Amino acid sequence: MLKQKLFPLSAVCTAVTCALLMTNSASVLAETARAETTIDSSSIRAEKSSFDDIEYRTSQMNFGGVGLMQMPTGRMAPEGEFNFSASFNNEYYFYNVSLQVMPWLETTIRYTQVQDFFYSGGGDCSQNLFSGCTKYTDKGIDFKLRLIEEGYYLPEVSVGMRDFGGTGLFDGEFVAATKRFGSVDFTLGMAWGYMGTSGNFTNPLCKASDKYCERPSDYKGNGGSVDFERWFKGDAAIYGGFEYQTPYKPLTLKLEYDGNDYSQDFPVVRGGVDMTQHTPWNVGAVYRFTDWGSAKVSYERGDTLTLGFDLSTNFNEMYSVWRDTETAELRPSGVETVDDIDMAALAEKLETVAGYEQAQILVDDNSIVVKGTQVKYRDRDIALERGATVIANAVPSYIDTYKIIENDKSLELTETTVNAQAFKAAANNNYLNAQTRDASNTHELERKKSVIYHDGRERFDVSISPNLAQSFGSAENFYLYSLGLYTNASFWALNNVELSGSLYVNLIDNYDKFNYTVPPDGTDQTPRVRTLFRSYVDDPIRLDRLQLTWFEDYGSGVYTQAYGGYLESMFAGVGGEIFYRPFNQNWAIGADMTAISQRDPESWFGTFDQEIQVNPDDSSRTYKVIDKGTTGFITGYYTPQWDFLSDTLLKVGVGKFLAGDIGTRVDFSKQFKSGVIAGAFVSLTDMTTEEYGEGSYTKGFYVSIPFDLVTVKPSSSRAGFTWLPITRDGGQVLNKQYNLFDQTDARSPWFQRPSSVK
Repeated sequence: MLKQKLFPLSAVCTAVTCALLMTNSASVLAETARAETTIDSSSIRAEKSSFDDIEYRTSQMNFGGVGLMQMPTGRMAPEGEFNFSASFNNEYYFYNVSLQVMPWLETTIRYTQVQDFFYSGGGDCSQNLFSGCTKYTDKGIDFKLRLIEEGYYLPEVSVGMRDFGGTGLFDGEFVAATKRFGSVDFTLGMAWGYMGTSGNFTNPLCKASDKYCERPSDYKGNGGSVDFERWFKGDAAIYGGFEYQTPYKPLTLKLEYDGNDYSQDFPVVRGGVDMTQHTPWNVGAVYRFTDWGSAKVSYERGDTLTLGFDLSTNFNEMYSVWRDTETAELRPSGVETVDDIDMAALAEKLETVAGYEQAQILVDDNSIVVKGTQVKYRDRDIALERGATVIANAVPSYIDTYKIIENDKSLELTETTVNAQAFKAAANNNYLNAQTRDASNTHELERKKSVIYHDGRERFDVSISPNLAQSFGSAENFYLYSLGLYTNASFWALNNVELSGSLYVNLIDNYDKFNYTVPPDGTDQTPRVRTLFRSYVDDPIRLDRLQLTWFEDYGSGVYTQAYGGYLESMFAGVGGEIFYRPFNQNWAIGADMTAISQRDPESWFGTFDQEIQVNPDDSSRTYKVIDKGTTGFITGYYTPQWDFLSDTLLKVGVGKFLAGDIGTRVDFSKQFKSGVIAGAFVSLTDMTTEEYGEGSYTKGFYVSIPFDLVTVKPSSSRAGFTWLPITRDGGQVLNKQYNLFDQTDARSPWFQRPSSVK
């Protein structure tokens, strides 16, 4: 299930959506050369020819990832490169998303539709009431690791896995070496499994141990499990080829010697389709029609035409283009005492110009103190300069210090002290290389008492936000969706106690094709904490959440929240979280515990009062729910300082999941220069693969995109989406409204890091 809010980019997005995002990040203007010759007092700008300055660029193979056509190369794309690609032929439709996470790590997620083969198998597919005529779809995850970086003499060498932890349709391993000579990029590799089916070479590992001579034919069966015992075993094949960058810059040609003979392909084995390979040589061409898009064509197996396209961007190169509120010019205030300040006007400018929302303004002797939530700028230097200028223009000259305290949900996080005279000197460029940061210092909170002159906090707030929930690759229909609106309201009963709620109004969906209710798959003893999802989305208007939250700030980096109510669409409960985050450090730790009860989908406010429920579609079958239970974790957060793991975050939580299973949840994410975050998570619990069912364990991927990359206004908000190959009941966590790691981000920024794109 893929759930998106606030117009996020889809994991397997349409070509139009991808193109819009990628146009923002790619330079779509051709490079130009300025002629210095002057004719009639005017200079001539001569556009470069498509034949000038040939530059090699990587391209995607049919399966996604850098490669030739069927086979991968040892080459890596530039760090941060994101590709959405698709390829189509008579047997398969491939839809791929690839990301170069690190200079040495490439990852790919793939959906494959098998043509003329249905989930229902043979016969009249229209008679199958569950999946109908939905084409059989396989999900796959690939990765490639660079072992040796290309040098003057050495090739670039990589090892990789295809269909890692999948169902075995395309599983295989490879080692490839790639070396560029001028305009030609040569590749030589060895493959096992699907990619090495031709068996044109004896497996060299067989000489080291007999266990490598035969590849086990069995799988762990439920998908999602990693079949380590199959790796690099059985027949092997040598493959190779080259990619030629023609003198015409947009055009690249490819030649490939295929390691697969297609005798064991799914359509052949399961459907009797003739995929006889007439030649192992494949030829292809790639035409790059823009910096962010290309079309490709190939002729494979001697009889198969494959067409495709690639859309790409680079998360390390995306930049923002804003239409922002004009920056205030530094000028004398014209006021003599703080009593002469128009505090309401000052608070309004602090919000519109500097982004400090709902500001409190306080006075402490010769200091002005501003407390507010930063909602506009990830780059706090911009916010600080704008905010200090607004303050300087409003306060009397004897005020010698400005203090800006950043908070979130009443939790005070950081304090920045600005020396007024030093700031004015820097703002007026009174010395060489003057910067406004020279006059400020961000530090731990001092927590002095000051006199409140203005309180801009609002007690009541209402908002509406769109929501698009999507699911790809299900048996009922390849694409399931729901489009609706969240209507949100909050009321601060006390300064640190919030009552908040959310209603969901469904506008349109195709959930009438969603037949997955209580699965008859032998996992009846597992509580249905997530697989009852279909029952919760029948009503067009439904209560998403209604809860009371009490925030507390104890100082020195210790924060807590206590909450109770209808905590998410499927669970109600009462719980709390305690969190410690030292200032400007690369680690934090927290613990949470919640007593839960599963909500009754037939009622807005009811919960299940019995563990055993009767299947409404089949009274002879029962299933389990959580009528009373607990869930909670101790979680550590760490940002590694090693160069090869730069700009990454590791979260490890140990505790109890919703279904009562005990285990660990590991989350690893990478932040790129633009601020885009890509991550993956996995839950490993004491639930067996048989109890879990298809997928074996919960895992998923996510991307978080700063709003200011896709809008014309600066914003500190983010749009995000999460992709799960399959949603089951084991390893599931509570979808809490607030997470103190997120709320305290300003203390050691992760989500609010400024863009470093030059």
